[in-house]
Amino acid sequence: MFQRLTSVGHRTENLAVAFALLAMSLLPVLEMLLRGLFNLGIPGSIGYVQNLTLWVGFLGAIIASRERRHLNLSTAKLVLPAGLRPVIEAATAVISVAVSACLFWASLQFVMSEMADPVRIGGWLPLWCMEAVLPLSFLVITLRFVTQAGRLAHQVVAVSGIPLAALVGLFLAPYAQDLVWPGLIVLLAAAVLGAPIFVALGGTALVLFFAAGVPIAAIPVETYRIVVSPAIPSIPLFTLTGFLLAESGASQRLLRLFQALFGWMPGGLVIVTTLVCAFFATFTGASGVGILALGGLLLPILLKGGLPEGFSLGLLTATGSIGLLFPPSLAVILYGVVAHVPIPDLFMAGLVPGALMVGAVIIYGLWQTRRAKIARIAFDLNEAGAAIWTAKWELLLPVVILAGLFGGLTTLIEAAAVSVAYTLTVATVIHREIAVGPELLRILVRCASLVGGVFAILGIAMGVSNYMVDAQIPMQAAEWVAAHIDSKLVFLLALNFFLLLVGCLMDLFSAIVVVVPLLLPIGQAFGIHPLHLGMIFLVNLELGYLTPPVGLNLFLAAYRFERPVTEIYRCVVPFLLVLLLVVLAVTYLPWLILGL
Repeated sequence: MFQRLTSVGHRTENLAVAFALLAMSLLPVLEMLLRGLFNLGIPGSIGYVQNLTLWVGFLGAIIASRERRHLNLSTAKLVLPAGLRPVIEAATAVISVAVSACLFWASLQFVMSEMADPVRIGGWLPLWCMEAVLPLSFLVITLRFVTQAGRLAHQVVAVSGIPLAALVGLFLAPYAQDLVWPGLIVLLAAAVLGAPIFVALGGTALVLFFAAGVPIAAIPVETYRIVVSPAIPSIPLFTLTGFLLAESGASQRLLRLFQALFGWMPGGLVIVTTLVCAFFATFTGASGVGILALGGLLLPILLKGGLPEGFSLGLLTATGSIGLLFPPSLAVILYGVVAHVPIPDLFMAGLVPGALMVGAVIIYGLWQTRRAKIARIAFDLNEAGAAIWTAKWELLLPVVILAGLFGGLTTLIEAAAVSVAYTLTVATVIHREIAVGPELLRILVRCASLVGGVFAILGIAMGVSNYMVDAQIPMQAAEWVAAHIDSKLVFLLALNFFLLLVGCLMDLFSAIVVVVPLLLPIGQAFGIHPLHLGMIFLVNLELGYLTPPVGLNLFLAAYRFERPVTEIYRCVVPFLLVLLLVVLAVTYLPWLILGL
């Protein structure tokens, strides 16, 4: 009976998140069609899409918890004795349960306050009905942290996190200030030992607000505010576009195209691999989807073509986020939202740095393989023409997005929705590579799971960011830096080191939300242009994904290629050094970005 109920619950979660994701994809397209054909609109459509983003994000977080896919730093598990792992998992489960239970309570308070004077979407739907997904998701996640703790004894230990959190809240408020550092140390230890990143950030926000005497309901308020902000719905939409491309035959068509165009050149396989990976990273960000989706396809081709295995592994790992700066990059969109910088301007500023990173990898690859006996494909004009024709729909996708976005024909969300509708039509109707049914449902659920893992971090990180702003920490940091560092060049060098450290310890999205508000006033104090600061931030964080010991792409590559992570370290170091030169150029040559 329990298994049957669990199965029904899983199917309900899958169908609900799939419906929400499809609805938020199709509503903007329908709005555009009605506006263009009949000069009509859908009342409240923007509000529906923004709040459906909340549902996609936190239903996805429920699924991510079900599949144990929340991002974490689990490196300690790799080095500690196997006998200690059950103890570690029980301890992290207690912290995770305590934090998620507090977030449930905070979210419930937030929703109940909204019910007192309900705002309505489209004139009829109470806003609190959409916000109710927050307490629902944290409740389910809390229960899953308990059930996933292992044996019954471990589950009993894990569930003790709930009364522990209640006791702290009820009886230790007078000592809240004294609990800040012990609490932060415990949360840091839990993160290092494998607790999800959103738990560490959420616990940090809870500790800081508790010590400041601020109601913890302020955390879900900030979560709601960031998730339903005007540009954020484009993130799950472009992510879905990337998943549809990865699950269809687009990778094979693009591979054939680039092989036909560049395979005749010395080191043509390096060019082909870099361009294909850059194309996919553009739509999926630095999420590692490119490594997971393309690694199995490209590695055998590289090895068969005569490239050394170590070099091939390093190349595929390094190119996992190589297209991060090109439109419609999710990271660029989020940076623009947090830093209040126009997103189209950021996209334009990222073209040269992005091209430099792609070019640097290609040049290094060509030099490194100059003596290798690499198979080359003779250029065939007919094959090139056939490959272009076969990949025409994929080649048109960036044109459709950029023409709509920069031509003023669509908003960012509409461009993202059009990209989903376009890719879905190509995959299901034209090429018929994705069946409408269980296969499409699987893709939607996988996409939502990834988005949920990101949004759980993104939303909770806003609580930490909000606390820092209210406490004037960014301004105090700017004053300290200005008082102790006189040289702009010295500051930029320190900024490089700091951001590389952040990039290898934090995921990109939470780093943007937490760190950008801290850096903005400091950059302003040193006269750094906002677009230049944005590019410095993003290229450093992109490099952080490759930085040992805990860069995310290193672990994804180790998982995908079934290699020890230490082997991936060795393979990626040369690419890391090459890309570091580009990062330094972007940092110290602002005219690359600003055209000055």
